[in-house]
Amino acid sequence: MHQYLFFIGHFPIRAYGLILSLSIILATGTAYFLAKQDGRWHHHVVDMGIYCGIAGLVGARLWDVFFFDWGYYHNHLLEIPFVWQGGMAIQGGVILGAVVGYLYTKRHKIDTWAFADIVAAPAIIMGQALGRMANLMNGDAFGHPTGGNFGILYPSTTLAHQVYGNQPLWPAEVWEGQIDVVIFVLLLMFRTTNHAKGQVFILYFILYSTSRFFLEFLRGDSGTMLFGLKSAQLTGLTEITIGIILFIWCGYHQRKSVAAKR
Repeated sequence: MHQYLFFIGHFPIRAYGLILSLSIILATGTAYFLAKQDGRWHHHVVDMGIYCGIAGLVGARLWDVFFFDWGYYHNHLLEIPFVWQGGMAIQGGVILGAVVGYLYTKRHKIDTWAFADIVAAPAIIMGQALGRMANLMNGDAFGHPTGGNFGILYPSTTLAHQVYGNQPLWPAEVWEGQIDVVIFVLLLMFRTTNHAKGQVFILYFILYSTSRFFLEFLRGDSGTMLFGLKSAQLTGLTEITIGIILFIWCGYHQRKSVAAKR
Protein backbone atom coordinates (compact mmCIF):
# COMPACT_ATOMS: atom_id res chain seq x y z
CA MET A 1 0.00 0.00 0.00
CA HIS A 2 1.19 3.52 -0.72
CA GLN A 3 -0.13 6.61 1.02
CA TYR A 4 1.59 8.86 -1.51
CA LEU A 5 1.29 8.00 -5.19
CA PHE A 6 3.62 10.75 -6.39
CA PHE A 7 4.57 14.36 -5.77
CA ILE A 8 4.05 17.49 -7.84
CA GLY A 9 6.93 19.53 -6.53
CA HIS A 10 6.48 19.32 -2.77
CA PHE A 11 2.72 18.69 -3.04
CA PRO A 12 1.79 15.04 -2.40
CA ILE A 13 -0.88 13.24 -4.41
CA ARG A 14 -2.37 10.94 -1.81
CA ALA A 15 -3.97 7.62 -2.63
CA TYR A 16 -6.64 8.33 -0.03
CA GLY A 17 -7.90 11.51 -1.66
CA LEU A 18 -7.66 10.16 -5.21
CA ILE A 19 -9.53 6.93 -4.51
CA LEU A 20 -12.12 8.72 -2.39
CA SER A 21 -12.75 11.15 -5.25
CA LEU A 22 -13.01 8.26 -7.70
CA SER A 23 -15.51 6.52 -5.42
CA ILE A 24 -17.79 9.57 -5.57
CA ILE A 25 -17.42 9.87 -9.36
CA LEU A 26 -18.07 6.17 -9.97
CA ALA A 27 -20.99 6.08 -7.53
CA THR A 28 -22.49 9.02 -9.43
CA GLY A 29 -21.89 7.14 -12.69
CA THR A 30 -23.65 4.10 -11.28
CA ALA A 31 -26.57 6.29 -10.20
CA TYR A 32 -26.77 7.85 -13.68
CA PHE A 33 -26.86 4.43 -15.33
CA LEU A 34 -29.63 3.20 -13.03
CA ALA A 35 -31.68 6.38 -13.48
CA LYS A 36 -31.18 6.30 -17.26
CA GLN A 37 -32.24 2.65 -17.30
CA ASP A 38 -35.38 3.53 -15.36
CA GLY A 39 -36.09 6.50 -17.62
CA ARG A 40 -36.58 9.07 -14.87
CA TRP A 41 -34.51 11.85 -13.28
CA HIS A 42 -31.17 10.95 -14.89
CA HIS A 43 -30.58 14.63 -15.75
CA HIS A 44 -30.56 15.41 -12.01
CA VAL A 45 -28.01 12.76 -11.04
CA VAL A 46 -24.80 14.70 -11.69
CA ASP A 47 -25.94 17.78 -9.76
CA MET A 48 -27.17 15.64 -6.89
CA GLY A 49 -23.95 13.64 -6.95
CA ILE A 50 -21.93 16.81 -6.47
CA TYR A 51 -24.11 18.17 -3.67
CA CYS A 52 -24.50 14.85 -1.86
CA GLY A 53 -20.82 13.98 -2.38
CA ILE A 54 -19.67 17.19 -0.71
CA ALA A 55 -22.26 16.77 2.05
CA GLY A 56 -21.14 13.18 2.53
CA LEU A 57 -17.50 14.20 2.99
CA VAL A 58 -18.42 16.92 5.48
CA GLY A 59 -20.80 14.66 7.38
CA ALA A 60 -18.32 11.78 7.49
CA ARG A 61 -15.61 14.01 8.88
CA LEU A 62 -17.76 15.76 11.48
CA TRP A 63 -19.30 12.48 12.63
CA ASP A 64 -15.86 11.01 13.22
CA VAL A 65 -14.60 14.12 14.99
CA PHE A 66 -17.53 14.57 17.36
CA PHE A 67 -18.62 10.97 17.97
CA PHE A 68 -15.43 8.92 17.64
CA ASP A 69 -12.38 11.12 18.28
CA TRP A 70 -13.56 14.20 20.17
CA GLY A 71 -11.20 13.28 23.01
CA TYR A 72 -8.35 14.13 20.63
CA TYR A 73 -9.81 16.87 18.46
CA HIS A 74 -11.14 19.08 21.24
CA ASN A 75 -7.47 19.81 21.95
CA HIS A 76 -6.53 19.97 18.25
CA LEU A 77 -9.30 21.98 16.62
CA LEU A 78 -7.11 23.19 13.77
CA GLU A 79 -6.62 19.58 12.67
CA ILE A 80 -10.33 18.95 12.06
CA PRO A 81 -10.03 19.75 8.31
CA PHE A 82 -7.01 17.41 7.94
CA VAL A 83 -9.00 14.58 6.35
CA TRP A 84 -5.87 13.10 4.79
CA GLN A 85 -4.89 11.87 8.26
CA GLY A 86 -7.89 9.54 8.15
CA GLY A 87 -11.03 9.76 10.23
CA MET A 88 -14.12 9.66 8.02
CA ALA A 89 -17.21 7.96 9.47
CA ILE A 90 -19.38 6.56 6.68
CA GLN A 91 -22.48 6.68 8.85
CA GLY A 92 -22.24 10.46 9.20
CA GLY A 93 -21.59 10.84 5.49
CA VAL A 94 -24.66 8.83 4.56
CA ILE A 95 -26.88 10.71 6.98
CA LEU A 96 -25.88 14.22 5.87
CA GLY A 97 -25.80 13.13 2.24
CA ALA A 98 -29.33 11.74 2.61
CA VAL A 99 -30.55 15.00 4.15
CA VAL A 100 -29.13 17.01 1.25
CA GLY A 101 -30.57 14.52 -1.24
CA TYR A 102 -33.99 14.82 0.40
CA LEU A 103 -33.88 18.62 0.19
CA TYR A 104 -32.84 18.40 -3.47
CA THR A 105 -35.70 16.07 -4.39
CA LYS A 106 -38.22 18.27 -2.63
CA ARG A 107 -36.97 21.39 -4.39
CA HIS A 108 -37.19 19.73 -7.81
CA LYS A 109 -40.46 17.88 -7.07
CA ILE A 110 -38.93 14.43 -7.37
CA ASP A 111 -40.49 11.42 -5.65
CA THR A 112 -37.93 11.03 -2.84
CA TRP A 113 -38.56 7.40 -1.93
CA ALA A 114 -38.76 6.25 -5.55
CA PHE A 115 -35.52 8.05 -6.38
CA ALA A 116 -33.82 6.54 -3.33
CA ASP A 117 -34.91 3.03 -4.37
CA ILE A 118 -33.97 3.33 -8.03
CA VAL A 119 -30.76 5.31 -7.75
CA ALA A 120 -29.48 6.20 -4.30
CA ALA A 121 -29.23 2.93 -2.39
CA PRO A 122 -27.31 0.84 -4.97
CA ALA A 123 -25.03 3.76 -5.90
CA ILE A 124 -24.21 4.69 -2.30
CA ILE A 125 -23.12 1.20 -1.28
CA MET A 126 -20.97 0.90 -4.40
CA GLY A 127 -19.29 4.18 -3.48
CA GLN A 128 -18.69 2.87 0.03
CA ALA A 129 -17.09 -0.31 -1.30
CA LEU A 130 -14.64 1.71 -3.38
CA GLY A 131 -14.04 4.11 -0.51
CA ARG A 132 -12.76 1.28 1.69
CA MET A 133 -9.89 0.89 -0.78
CA ALA A 134 -8.89 4.42 0.19
CA ASN A 135 -8.84 3.39 3.85
CA LEU A 136 -6.62 0.42 3.06
CA MET A 137 -4.14 2.57 1.15
CA ASN A 138 -4.12 5.16 3.93
CA GLY A 139 -3.77 2.68 6.79
CA ASP A 140 -6.88 3.74 8.69
CA ALA A 141 -10.17 1.97 9.53
CA PHE A 142 -7.86 -0.91 10.46
CA GLY A 143 -8.51 -3.98 12.57
CA HIS A 144 -7.05 -4.97 15.89
CA PRO A 145 -4.23 -7.55 16.18
CA THR A 146 -5.10 -11.07 15.03
CA GLY A 147 -2.93 -12.62 17.72
CA GLY A 148 -1.27 -14.87 15.14
CA ASN A 149 1.15 -14.72 12.23
CA PHE A 150 -1.57 -13.77 9.73
CA GLY A 151 -3.07 -10.37 8.93
CA ILE A 152 -2.08 -7.05 7.38
CA LEU A 153 1.23 -5.41 8.22
CA TYR A 154 1.02 -1.66 7.73
CA PRO A 155 3.93 0.66 6.84
CA SER A 156 5.49 2.75 9.59
CA THR A 157 3.97 5.95 8.18
CA THR A 158 0.37 4.83 8.81
CA LEU A 159 -1.86 5.36 11.82
CA ALA A 160 -2.32 1.61 12.11
CA HIS A 161 1.42 1.13 12.59
CA GLN A 162 1.59 3.98 15.08
CA VAL A 163 -1.10 2.28 17.17
CA TYR A 164 -0.07 -1.40 16.91
CA GLY A 165 3.43 -1.43 15.46
CA ASN A 166 4.41 -4.50 13.45
CA GLN A 167 1.57 -6.69 14.71
CA PRO A 168 -0.57 -8.34 12.00
CA LEU A 169 -4.06 -6.80 12.00
CA TRP A 170 -7.45 -8.08 10.89
CA PRO A 171 -8.32 -6.82 7.37
CA ALA A 172 -11.51 -5.12 8.61
CA GLU A 173 -11.64 -2.48 5.88
CA VAL A 174 -10.99 -5.06 3.14
CA TRP A 175 -13.78 -7.32 4.33
CA GLU A 176 -16.17 -4.39 4.66
CA GLY A 177 -15.50 -3.38 1.06
CA GLN A 178 -16.20 -6.94 -0.08
CA ILE A 179 -19.41 -7.13 1.94
CA ASP A 180 -20.51 -3.80 0.43
CA VAL A 181 -20.23 -5.33 -3.05
CA VAL A 182 -22.43 -8.23 -1.89
CA ILE A 183 -24.98 -5.76 -0.52
CA PHE A 184 -24.90 -3.89 -3.85
CA VAL A 185 -25.86 -7.08 -5.70
CA LEU A 186 -28.55 -7.97 -3.15
CA LEU A 187 -30.12 -4.52 -3.56
CA LEU A 188 -30.17 -4.89 -7.34
CA MET A 189 -31.86 -8.27 -6.94
CA PHE A 190 -34.39 -6.89 -4.47
CA ARG A 191 -35.27 -4.08 -6.90
CA THR A 192 -36.67 -6.71 -9.27
CA THR A 193 -39.25 -7.86 -6.72
CA ASN A 194 -42.67 -6.37 -6.06
CA HIS A 195 -41.37 -4.28 -3.17
CA ALA A 196 -43.04 -1.30 -1.54
CA LYS A 197 -41.73 2.18 -2.28
CA GLY A 198 -38.83 2.98 0.01
CA GLN A 199 -37.98 -0.59 0.93
CA VAL A 200 -34.84 -0.83 -1.23
CA PHE A 201 -33.28 2.20 0.45
CA ILE A 202 -34.34 1.02 3.89
CA LEU A 203 -32.94 -2.45 3.19
CA TYR A 204 -29.63 -0.80 2.36
CA PHE A 205 -29.56 0.79 5.81
CA ILE A 206 -30.45 -2.50 7.51
CA LEU A 207 -27.91 -4.63 5.64
CA TYR A 208 -25.04 -2.18 5.93
CA SER A 209 -25.72 -1.42 9.60
CA THR A 210 -25.85 -5.14 10.38
CA SER A 211 -22.56 -5.86 8.64
CA ARG A 212 -20.92 -2.85 10.26
CA PHE A 213 -22.12 -3.93 13.72
CA PHE A 214 -20.32 -7.27 13.47
CA LEU A 215 -17.22 -5.92 11.70
CA GLU A 216 -16.72 -3.43 14.53
CA PHE A 217 -15.69 -6.37 16.74
CA LEU A 218 -12.60 -6.61 14.52
CA ARG A 219 -11.89 -2.88 14.26
CA GLY A 220 -8.98 -1.55 16.28
CA ASP A 221 -9.30 2.19 15.69
CA SER A 222 -12.12 3.13 18.09
CA GLY A 223 -12.94 2.55 21.75
CA THR A 224 -16.04 1.54 23.65
CA MET A 225 -18.76 3.89 24.80
CA LEU A 226 -21.68 2.09 26.41
CA PHE A 227 -22.42 -1.49 27.50
CA GLY A 228 -19.15 -2.57 25.92
CA LEU A 229 -20.27 -1.48 22.46
CA LYS A 230 -18.53 1.02 20.20
CA SER A 231 -20.21 4.18 18.99
CA ALA A 232 -20.52 2.78 15.45
CA GLN A 233 -22.28 -0.28 16.85
CA LEU A 234 -24.71 1.81 18.88
CA THR A 235 -25.45 3.87 15.78
CA GLY A 236 -25.87 0.67 13.78
CA LEU A 237 -28.30 -0.85 16.27
CA THR A 238 -30.37 2.34 16.15
CA GLU A 239 -30.42 2.29 12.35
CA ILE A 240 -31.31 -1.41 12.24
CA THR A 241 -34.23 -0.93 14.65
CA ILE A 242 -35.59 2.13 12.85
CA GLY A 243 -34.99 0.46 9.49
CA ILE A 244 -36.95 -2.69 10.37
CA ILE A 245 -39.86 -0.60 11.64
CA LEU A 246 -39.89 1.54 8.48
CA PHE A 247 -39.50 -1.51 6.22
CA ILE A 248 -42.59 -3.12 7.78
CA TRP A 249 -44.50 0.17 7.73
CA CYS A 250 -43.79 0.72 4.01
CA GLY A 251 -45.05 -2.76 3.20
CA TYR A 252 -48.17 -2.27 5.31
CA HIS A 253 -48.83 1.15 3.76
CA GLN A 254 -48.59 -0.27 0.23
CA ARG A 255 -50.93 -3.17 1.01
CA LYS A 256 -53.38 -0.72 2.59
CA SER A 257 -53.25 1.55 -0.48
CA VAL A 258 -53.81 -1.38 -2.86
CA ALA A 259 -56.76 -2.61 -0.79
CA ALA A 260 -58.31 0.86 -0.77
CA LYS A 261 -58.24 1.00 -4.58
CA ARG A 262 -60.16 -2.25 -4.96
